[in-house]
Amino acid sequence: MNGAADLGGMMGFGPVVVKPDGPPFQAEWERRAHAMVIALGAAGHWSIDASRYARESLPPAEYLTSTYYEIWIKALVKLLIAHGLVDADELASRRSLRPGAKLGRVLRPDEVPAVLAARRPYERPAEAAARYAVGDRVRARNMHPTGHTRLPRYARGKIGVIERLHGVHVLPDSNAHGAGEHPGWLYSVRFAATELWGDDADPTLSVSIDAWESYLQAP
Repeated sequence: MNGAADLGGMMGFGPVVVKPDGPPFQAEWERRAHAMVIALGAAGHWSIDASRYARESLPPAEYLTSTYYEIWIKALVKLLIAHGLVDADELASRRSLRPGAKLGRVLRPDEVPAVLAARRPYERPAEAAARYAVGDRVRARNMHPTGHTRLPRYARGKIGVIERLHGVHVLPDSNAHGAGEHPGWLYSVRFAATELWGDDADPTLSVSIDAWESYLQAP
């Protein structure tokens, strides 16, 4: 969706400030927020794509004025209500008002290190040959979906070059909404900065994005 999370190439937000290495959490509540999102995600009621969509679909004014982990918590609340694990009146009263729903899985403390270290596989067997090869010129589709997508807005309608094939992977656009995995070929596509942002861009720079085959078409 064309929401507040899709900021690539936009102006007026100031420079990206890279902080030196330090504690991963700035406050104790952020540590707890991270743990809650991981534990409830492991329950299996929604996918990582659904979690990303819940964050990016927050109202723009709310998204842009929230910190990183505030966004995580607000999205988690949306998912909990949508999946019937918590009701809005319980959140308002800050206590349980009825028997809790049964979780698909309970993540136990001794399982956490293995869960965090593991990578859930999203690659799937190829059922058809890849449409494009390394070196092919492609155009990113000019698409404006109301749901989730991983194709950044700044690349839509632009021409790039295939630089790598990653195999067949679950399509986030459908998986985020429980509409099936619809696996497709995933490519790394390189775009010249001048193609993305015009003649004022640095001609020595380029941007590479990972794009599913359904995002691409012949130029």
